[in-house]
Amino acid sequence: MKSTTKFSIWYFLSILGGMLFLETLFFSGPSVKEMSYNSFRDSLEAGRIEHIVISDDKIYGKVKKSSDSLAIEKAAAKEEVVADTSKTATKKNELWNLNPEGKAAPWRIDYEKRKEDLARQFYVIKLEDKDLVNDLQKHGIDYKGVIENDWLGNFFSNWLLPFGLLFLIWGFVFRRMSKGGGMGGGGNNYLNVGKSKAKIYASDAEHLHNFNDVAGCDEAKQELTEVVDFLKNSEKYTDLGAKIPKGILLVGPPGTGKTLLAKAVAGEAGVQFYALSGSDFVEMFVGVGAARVRDLFTQAKQKSPCIIFIDELDAIGKSRSSNGMSGNDERENTLNQLLVEMDGFAADQTVIVLGATNRPEILDKALLRPGRFDRQVQVDRPDLNGRLMILKVHSGKIKLGSDVNLEEIAAQTAGFVGADLANLCNEAALLAAREGKSEVHHQNFFDAFERVVAGLEKKNAVINDNEKRTVAYHEAGHAIVGHFTKGADPVRKVSIVPRGSGALGYVLQAPTEDRFLMSKGELLGKIKGLLGGRAAEEIKFGAISTGASNDLEKVAGIVNSMLTVYGMSDNFPNLSLQKEGQNNFLGNGGQSMRRSEDLEKQIDKESLEIIAKCYEETKDFLRERIDDLEKLAQILLEKEILDEKDVVDILGPRNV
Repeated sequence: MKSTTKFSIWYFLSILGGMLFLETLFFSGPSVKEMSYNSFRDSLEAGRIEHIVISDDKIYGKVKKSSDSLAIEKAAAKEEVVADTSKTATKKNELWNLNPEGKAAPWRIDYEKRKEDLARQFYVIKLEDKDLVNDLQKHGIDYKGVIENDWLGNFFSNWLLPFGLLFLIWGFVFRRMSKGGGMGGGGNNYLNVGKSKAKIYASDAEHLHNFNDVAGCDEAKQELTEVVDFLKNSEKYTDLGAKIPKGILLVGPPGTGKTLLAKAVAGEAGVQFYALSGSDFVEMFVGVGAARVRDLFTQAKQKSPCIIFIDELDAIGKSRSSNGMSGNDERENTLNQLLVEMDGFAADQTVIVLGATNRPEILDKALLRPGRFDRQVQVDRPDLNGRLMILKVHSGKIKLGSDVNLEEIAAQTAGFVGADLANLCNEAALLAAREGKSEVHHQNFFDAFERVVAGLEKKNAVINDNEKRTVAYHEAGHAIVGHFTKGADPVRKVSIVPRGSGALGYVLQAPTEDRFLMSKGELLGKIKGLLGGRAAEEIKFGAISTGASNDLEKVAGIVNSMLTVYGMSDNFPNLSLQKEGQNNFLGNGGQSMRRSEDLEKQIDKESLEIIAKCYEETKDFLRERIDDLEKLAQILLEKEILDEKDVVDILGPRNV
């Protein structure tokens, strides 16, 4: 494996120290002491100056040798030992390393000569002195003048060294920023802030998939097969004068496999795949989003044919403001650039844009017109067969036991999307591993389904006896009304073991088949099933508790949809108050049309009437089956958990 060197601040400091050392060694003058001008003139008059050099701004000189130095040199030259009683000999013995014969080492003699010669040198700041030359001649001192021209040292110290340090610091800072430390993040520095952040996958990249990896959306795959065929055999379409859609928008709830479908298209077509999110265009700097769009499409055109996939397109594709009071001009500039690029491909360039969103109703109309996103492909929740195929794909890597019935699991998971089913398989495998099993059994899938739907079981939660009895009768009321109500889903399990964040008990009802239409009577039956818990509390204890809060929220939602969306009102039938084009992919419901105050009052009045009527009918129904209520509640208090077979044995067959 090839090793890489990591840039460190210590490297920078080491280089700086080395450069300073070289500058000092080669370009700095010797350590010469400075002499005042008065002392210089006094030494000149006293005859202690040997010679001087006069430059533009300084005077360099050397004083004569002292008598001690002359004596030492004389002794060294004759290789004689001076008497120990003399001051000169003492200094000689201290400074020179004499051998036993009293002779000085040659290297020591040279060293001391250079040291003593340096000690005699001095310099003086030059002053205006017209008598200096005459005095030098008068005392017979050797002198000369020089013009200093140290251009190499000046160039190094004044230009090369400062700019070198500047570039080292610049390189260090920007290298740190390029690793994600700079503003903007994402591995971009200031110089690359306008570059596209798309991840590029080659045609044979392992991240890509094919249509065999995608299950549960056969209609969507069929729509996209045409795109793949065009990328592989474009001549078949162009010879007939046909044009492939430039943009295809994948629309559907979260987790249905929109991103997986886009990767499958790229994998099947065998072309390069540019993948990024709509938020990758968003940046704090003005103009960056548009610059990234331009850079992305420039790269894509050079690699044509290829596919650009923009996930969460609504991040930049929201409808532009029409009242001139835009709150985000930068986002609109990014959208404008995207519109221009999508409509500006040359005829010989095959670049297809795939977009994915779960909020198509908020996209700008110009983005959806022919010539841009020509085609919308609905990637909806899978049906029964789709869920079965998805379960087969995700369970392919799991060691399944012989008792696992994927058809039954698919029937119980109505409304689950691909991501939910993948999570279900993973949770089942985790539960089997926790229990020390070598295979994943059907019960593990059922337990995983409970955990996904109702939350984690809290076996150690302590509930007092009064609350436990209240929960038992509450859940028994739900179970009885749901078991005998027409159109209600079968009761799969009843439990008074706390789960999730606040549920003290629950009744698990799962459909046996997919339902796409529901009658008004079936919706009213659902309302009665939700009110069964509170009705049972009031019948048994003569009081109600807070345990029905979640049930009442669901009741209010169903009643509101009946009156404002489905047109099931008795006072104003066939009237829908939902805005056109609203989708409920995110579970937030569509926006309602404006209504008059009088209409609001009628809706509120009828809602209260429907809920009150259903509640009274539910109480009457439970009073008729008070024995079943008591029996089921008592068994729940004993066993805490009842499965579908136990419920049927206690209450009898459904007959609905």
